[in-house]
This record gives sequence, structure tokens and C-alpha cells, in this order.
Amino acid sequence: MLSAIARRLAHPLLLLGVLCTAVATLHFHWEPDRVSPLVLVGVLGYLAVLERVIPYRTDWHPSGRELRWYTVYFVLSMVGGALAQGLVTALVQVLGAAHPVLPFALEIPLALLIGSLGDYLVHRWSHHNRWLWRLHGVHHVPDKVNVANNGVNHILDVFVAQSVVQLLLSLIGFSAESVFVVGIFILAQGYFVHANIDVRLGFLGHLLAGPELHRLHHSTDLAEAGHYASDLSLWDHVFGSFTWRPGRVPTAVGLADPAAFPATGEVGATLLHPWRQVKTTEPSV
Repeated sequence: MLSAIARRLAHPLLLLGVLCTAVATLHFHWEPDRVSPLVLVGVLGYLAVLERVIPYRTDWHPSGRELRWYTVYFVLSMVGGALAQGLVTALVQVLGAAHPVLPFALEIPLALLIGSLGDYLVHRWSHHNRWLWRLHGVHHVPDKVNVANNGVNHILDVFVAQSVVQLLLSLIGFSAESVFVVGIFILAQGYFVHANIDVRLGFLGHLLAGPELHRLHHSTDLAEAGHYASDLSLWDHVFGSFTWRPGRVPTAVGLADPAAFPATGEVGATLLHPWRQVKTTEPSV
């Protein structure tokens, strides 16, 4: 009974939490830079509980050893994100519009569409560009998908992805408030799609990405490993990378060529990997 209720409410409650946080932050004039880390902690805690209540696969739970490595990568990802934020803030002060160019009511949906499109295109390019794949492929090394290893990234991959999307929104002229609202939505969705939870969005999955779709993105079968969007899956429809159908699940997740990248526990080798000459490293398709 509890499991059935959790499966139905998992995503709606997450989105409701994001909405309430956004409204409260704007209404009470809280500092977005202080709210965003709290949102991250809340999302991680919420999804970690759901992974135990309604797990998709119990053998995908991280071991203690894996958690230690995942924590190292999570810290590196946070550093990459902070560096990206610093770069964007500095550039916007010089190049950005002095005032928002659109009414706030129009900013949110447009910022969401443009921001998610930018995220989709950067992510897809990271799978097709040889050098960017050497950064992004680090995220695909684990042979399981769970909320903890969503933070397994190369620090430069995080820096590039966040810089491009945030800079795109800011330079277009969206307000800091709309960038914040879209940012916490993308953050929550990004961890949600990676969670090892047994939920089904049904028809809604054609608009919003969910774990069912994102597991296919991590499939070792590159023919089904589309789904580059982690927020609005409509872009996968637009660009022909939507491969999911009801009941379709990956046989295995991870790299099609595991020898192409260092193991997750080899942090030093992973950080240096983009500059190493490895014959087997190829971008996925």
C-alpha cells in the first residue's frame, strides 16, 4: 500500500516542493544563492528515501565503497558548478542586459524552454564530439544508475554544461529570479531521472523526462541510448532521440566499451583522462 502511494506521488510531490520553494523565495526575497544548496540537499534526501521505499533494482543500491567514491566526485562537481557560476556572473555584469526584457509571467516558460533546449544540445554534443565525450563519458562509467552516482562527472564537464546554459539564459536578458526558478527545476529533474526508483510517468513522460527514459540513455546498447533531455523530454521528440516505449528497459547500463575509461575509483586517472591517448575512447551515438 505504501509503495503504491509512493509510486504515484513521488514525482508530483517533488514538483510541488520545487514550486513552493520558488514561490517562497520570490515572495520573501530570500537569497537564491543560499536557497539553491538547500534545495539540493532536500532533493537528495527525498530521493534517497524513495530509493529504499520503491527501488527499481535493489542490486543498484550503492555499496559503502562506491558511496565514498561518489562523494569525491560530488564535491568535484560542486566545485565545477561554482566555477561556472562565477564565470557567468562576471560575464553577465559586463555583457548582460541591465533590466529584464520580458514580463516575469512570460520569462518562466520561455526560460524553461530555452534553458532545457540548451541543456539538451550541450548534452547531445557531449556524446558526439570526441573531446567532449572524453569528459562526459566519465558519467557513464558506473554499471548502475542511482541518485548517488548522478554526481559522478568530470569537473570540466560540469563547468562546460552549466556555463553554457546559465550564460545563454542570462545574456538573452532573463532576470536572475527566472534563472533561479528554472535552475532549481532542472536540478530537481536531473536527480529525479537518475534515481533508482520504480515510478512510471505514463503519457506525461512524453513531456517530462523520468527514470524510465533516462535508464535507456545509460544503456550499453547505443541504438536505444537516446534521451539526452533530463527535464523536458519533448526535445527528444523534436530531434528524434526518443526511443522509449512502455515496458522497454535496458539490458545493461554503463559503457559499451568499459576499457575506454578508467574505473570510477581511479579519480586521478579519470581527471587526466581527456589528455591521455586512448585508442578505444569513442563518443557514443
